[in-house]
Amino acid sequence: MQQYHYRSTDPAVVAIVQDCFNQRQALRLAADRLGEAFGGEVALLRSTTDVMPGGIKLKGGQELDVHWCRPDQWGFRRLRVKPKTAKGMPKAEREALQVEHQRLVQLWQEHCPASLDVHAFWDRLGVNTGNLLLSGGLFFTQHGSAYFCLGFCIDQDKHLANVAAGKPSAGWIDGAEEILPSHYDAARRDYNREAA
Repeated sequence: MQQYHYRSTDPAVVAIVQDCFNQRQALRLAADRLGEAFGGEVALLRSTTDVMPGGIKLKGGQELDVHWCRPDQWGFRRLRVKPKTAKGMPKAEREALQVEHQRLVQLWQEHCPASLDVHAFWDRLGVNTGNLLLSGGLFFTQHGSAYFCLGFCIDQDKHLANVAAGKPSAGWIDGAEEILPSHYDAARRDYNREAA
């Protein structure tokens, strides 16, 4: 699959990309607080459009299965919709499990942060999110510039012509200039080195 690499130094574009990373960091901190409330590590999951808190890694064994789904391949569990009760369990025990489960659900709702809609940032940048779903795209900021790796080409002249004609467009990122993959890769290496 062909990739197209761009850089923009437009302050508004850089601010949008940085805002996404700031909100992602805030989501990570909120997920950590959720983990502290339950005594475990929370996984952030990515869907095609969002980043959200997923499962939680808890210490314990099968005794957790009453309130939590079994762990996935990485050891993370999700809170069940309702507790799993054994057949023939006395009514008093079932009611006690319901009360405990409601406490866990309420604790989850109090501490679980809302998901982060990453496509909203691409919309703010002016990129057609349908193209992102089909071909993908990444962004980051480094040394006052925003860098983009897209699976589709963006062209300002084509974009303006399509918009004027009422046709669909891949979109346009203000101030974007196409760069060599080696320049993108070098900036990405610097970004990863500073993030580590």
